Amino acid sequence: MQQLTPAQIRQKVRNKEITGNTSGLAKGFVQCNMVILPADWASDFQRFCEQNPRPCPLVAVSENPGDIHLDKVGKGIDIRHDLPSYKVFEHGKLINEVTDVEAYWRDDLVTFFIGCSFSFEEALIDDGIEIRNITENKNVPMYRTNIACTPSEKFSGNMVVSMRPMVPADAIRSVQICDRFPSVHGAPVHFGFPEMIGISDINQPDFGDAVTIRQNEVPVFWACGVTPQVALEQAKPPFCITHSPGCMLVSDITNKSLSTGC
Repeated sequence: MQQLTPAQIRQKVRNKEITGNTSGLAKGFVQCNMVILPADWASDFQRFCEQNPRPCPLVAVSENPGDIHLDKVGKGIDIRHDLPSYKVFEHGKLINEVTDVEAYWRDDLVTFFIGCSFSFEEALIDDGIEIRNITENKNVPMYRTNIACTPSEKFSGNMVVSMRPMVPADAIRSVQICDRFPSVHGAPVHFGFPEMIGISDINQPDFGDAVTIRQNEVPVFWACGVTPQVALEQAKPPFCITHSPGCMLVSDITNKSLSTGC
């Protein structure tokens, strides 16, 4: 089957033909986590991202409040419609989960796109490493941890991590491969012994789906772009919008362009 282009995938999302997890879509192209905040909260959130580049690697920020297009991320993008699922928050509380946010759009909103682990999954697969969440057609499992982020004025919290089980040799190889992609979370932050980073039950992720971990495998953990949602829970801005975990914006940016070398 012919692979769809990012623009074709976004059109299918806009038409509600794709409404779920985007892992494995648009081979070769960057997918993005998203946070949308009122302008008076935006600069402090940007500082939080800049101080925590592993879980919050900034790919792009809208140039002006109210912009619904980010052409440097993808031609013809409409931020209000081009992610499969959005979460809407008021004062840190989830008030709705929807497939578009046109009804919530305001002229003071600033959009942040943050690098996503789905980009390095492709590099791992190309090296022959199995990605279990893709094999099992599940959303990647994600967990809250005890790893503290560097706080900014309004934002603080602990890191969220995504997990992929691997045999130890592949875990080591994944460090070497993913270190080339700092714009999409970089190398793993931990592997083995999930309790050391505050995860009490590896079979009960806080976000996404549990996947099979075989007897000879260890869990490998990467900083995750859901981390800002934990910071937003604590900061309790009066209003914000995020992507639903696993439901990303498919951009026109190539994964290769984010690699720092061999």
